[in-house]
Amino acid sequence: MFNVNHIESMEELDLHITVIKKNEDELTEEEKQLVEQAKEATYRSYAPYSNFRVGAAAALDNGVTVTGNNQENSAYPSGLCAERTTLFYANARYPEAKVKCLCIAARDTSGQFTKRPIAPCGACRQVMSETEDRGGVDMKIILYGTDGIYIIRSVKDLLPVSFDSSFL
Repeated sequence: MFNVNHIESMEELDLHITVIKKNEDELTEEEKQLVEQAKEATYRSYAPYSNFRVGAAAALDNGVTVTGNNQENSAYPSGLCAERTTLFYANARYPEAKVKCLCIAARDTSGQFTKRPIAPCGACRQVMSETEDRGGVDMKIILYGTDGIYIIRSVKDLLPVSFDSSFL
């Protein structure tokens, strides 16, 4: 039996993240545009099973913004989240571009935008981490909710202890 209270040599890592909560009127013009594009992308989502529609918009360093949304499938594991459709498309279309910012918005089953910002799932966080590492610059994350918008400076704050290519 493993006794968690009896560890001979232990080092505790104290990880801190910063999440800034803003109202829509506190966003920069570029952030507002990205939020609008992510919100608009929710209307093109294919979510006939869950009716939970997610959109994402990525601002690239070449001045282009790409969007994506969740795509469901009756064989549930075959669907894909908005974050991954957006980032995979960005890399497929603009492989040299770095993602400066990724914005995520969602509408609940009633069709209303979520009050609280939704957070990316673990698989999306991993893809976001690799995208950030590949680009070599922090990718700002904007999580939209009608009661407040979260601004996160880097994917490292969403996935602080991540698996990356250095382990391979």
